[in-house]
Amino acid sequence: MSQLQGIITRLKNLQEQGSGGEPAQRFFEVNGERKCQVTFHPKTETFELEVYNEKEKPKRYQFDNIDMITIEIFDLIQ
Repeated sequence: MSQLQGIITRLKNLQEQGSGGEPAQRFFEVNGERKCQVTFHPKTETFELEVYNEKEKPKRYQFDNIDMITIEIFDLIQ
C-alpha cells in the first residue's frame, strides 16, 4: 500500500468514527515525533489539520475535501 493510500484509509476511518456525532481525532507521526493531528467534525463534514512545529504554536487549517488534506499530510510526513 502506498503512503497516500494509507493516509486516505486512515482519514476514511476517522470519518466513520465521527459518524456518531462527536468529533474524531487522529495523530500522524514520523519516527515517534508528532507532526500533526487531524480532527473530523461530522456536523460540518470538515477536517481540521493542526500542524506541530518546533518552538511555534500549532497552526490549524480547515479542509472540506479528503484529497486536499491527504496531500497536506503527505507533505508533512515526507
